[in-house]
Amino acid sequence: MKPIFLYGPPGVGKSTVGRLVARNLNLLFQDLDALIENKEGRSTPLIMEQRGEAGFRDLESSSLKELLTSGENVIALGGGALLRQENRSAVEQAGKVVVLMAEAPTLLAHLEQSPAERPLLAGDLRGRLSSLLTDREDHYLSFPLIVRVDGISAEEAALEVQTVCGRHHLSAMGEYDVFVQDGGLEALGSLLAARGFQNPMIVTDENVARYHARTAADSLSRAKFGPKMESLPAGEDKKNLETVNRLWRSFLEAELDRKSTVVALGGGVVGDMAGFAASTFMRGIKWVAVPTSLLAMVDASVGGKTGFDLPQGKNLVGSFYPPSLVLADPQVLKTLPEAELISGMAEVVKHGVISDPELFSLCGRGLDWVKEHLEPVVTRAMAVKIKVIEQDPYEKGLRAALNLGHTVGHALELVSGFKLRHGEAVAIGMVVEARYAERTGRAARGLAEEIVRVLSKLGLSTRIPSDLPREQISQAMRVDKKKHAKTIRFALPLEIGRVDLVDVTDLEAVLEDS
Repeated sequence: MKPIFLYGPPGVGKSTVGRLVARNLNLLFQDLDALIENKEGRSTPLIMEQRGEAGFRDLESSSLKELLTSGENVIALGGGALLRQENRSAVEQAGKVVVLMAEAPTLLAHLEQSPAERPLLAGDLRGRLSSLLTDREDHYLSFPLIVRVDGISAEEAALEVQTVCGRHHLSAMGEYDVFVQDGGLEALGSLLAARGFQNPMIVTDENVARYHARTAADSLSRAKFGPKMESLPAGEDKKNLETVNRLWRSFLEAELDRKSTVVALGGGVVGDMAGFAASTFMRGIKWVAVPTSLLAMVDASVGGKTGFDLPQGKNLVGSFYPPSLVLADPQVLKTLPEAELISGMAEVVKHGVISDPELFSLCGRGLDWVKEHLEPVVTRAMAVKIKVIEQDPYEKGLRAALNLGHTVGHALELVSGFKLRHGEAVAIGMVVEARYAERTGRAARGLAEEIVRVLSKLGLSTRIPSDLPREQISQAMRVDKKKHAKTIRFALPLEIGRVDLVDVTDLEAVLEDS
């Protein structure tokens, strides 16, 4: 996959943040200025003194060309390394450039604490920095990925860099990489080969197969894999033991063994069933999640929860079994029916309500804006779930916050006979639970309407359909997988960006006025 380049003004912390990003992603860190100094055997100030800035820039350009062929890594660039258009073009073609930015006081504080000599800032540090920022501000702001580091720690900056790049390495429940990359499906085969995966078999459904199976299969063929495929009937109503049994039989017929890999190409239903089948076949083989729906990208594909439904409720049989790799390609969402895209946005809004007010605000710009900015929507929403599951992989506490809207939502799906899509049900569930939080004094008045406003702009329903009996909804909640003794644990929103876990016994009170 592509390297990550960190760029920005002197003193912004490119090397410090870069080392943290590399550590978090299990990648090599390289510093362009350090590489030049090592090659020349002298410091940057001495090179500048002897060869001038133009001579240093020539060395910078030649050293940069070497780094571009060094593979997947994290590279800190000098503050003027991309002023030359040829350098900028080469770097942007090779990978993702993230510009770290800060206000002058932040930069001054960093520079005054740093022992490094900076020839372009020698003498009047404050005046020279001000002049440099004036000269280069438009240049820095012309890059699309910008992370502002004022008032945040280097660790927080590193996580924000990973978020905007769509790159994560999870380790709380097994170790695996998560990639968000436009056009990533075409690189599936090379990605699997580079990481040592063997004998892959694609599991998909009939709807997804029409659009994306050929691209995935061709990618595997280019990587010298003999692509094998099983296409399942589509739909939540097929998420049952009979379909899982079909997968087990197909694995045997395809001669998969304990070193083989299952590639789940599809939405959450495909991922849940393929992941569960992989977790139980020969006591567990590797599987790779390649989500093709927005809902799966931002929620179901990460976290390792797999399973299938029983007639009495959703996901009553399952296992915690993380994928060995997640590859999300936002480009595939262009073939997604609008109704499914809208459904997936419920989970995006949910993640904003849980812990990312900025993401919630972006959702409030409406569906048309979202369609034009799918990659940042996917990356931010996915980052929220990753942050939560890394802290609580087995849902013993904090991870239950991800159930916001789901306790009511799962019941609505079941009672509707799954005529309500998952996201539609979750959207209604969020509003129902927010109103209950207001009535019980846990949330300030107006929170539910704020959530309603954003959901409505995305085309999502916010009230329980009148034809669904409240008694059946209450009963369905009682057999939900989150049942504990005589109470049901709800994740209730307190404000945008914060939820609380609350045990509730009176389920009818939750549904009141909904």
